Amino acid sequence: MSTRRRLAKLNKYFGNKIVGRILPLMPGFGAVHHKGRKSGKEYRTPVKVFRKNDHFVLSLPYGSGSDWAKNVVAAGGCEIKTGGRRYQVVAPQIYVDEHPEIPAILRWTLKKFNAVEFISLKIVDAPVPAERV
Repeated sequence: MSTRRRLAKLNKYFGNKIVGRILPLMPGFGAVHHKGRKSGKEYRTPVKVFRKNDHFVLSLPYGSGSDWAKNVVAAGGCEIKTGGRRYQVVAPQIYVDEHPEIPAILRWTLKKFNAVEFISLKIVDAPVPAERV
């Protein structure tokens, strides 16, 4: 197992549970609400979120083999909570971008981890306040 996958596994079981509720409240972050493709169990995964027109772009620091990314692709979409609102998103597209249009410091950090995969999701409806959902 690669170091990146080991770190992802550690983060999944410990980091997400500790910071997973706080991180989505910070600017530039959010949470992906998705269902397991086999179990049907509901999950919440903290992510880095960028908005590009009518899409959200999320970095995949652990690669497209991440369980949450596979779940979102298999379902054809998910909900993203960011900025105190929830968005329904569809049409997941995973892609590689060596020079993403993101803030320089984050681009540098992701490059250090060889994290060049991203997922783009189309926003399909107006946001609703997260506390009502």
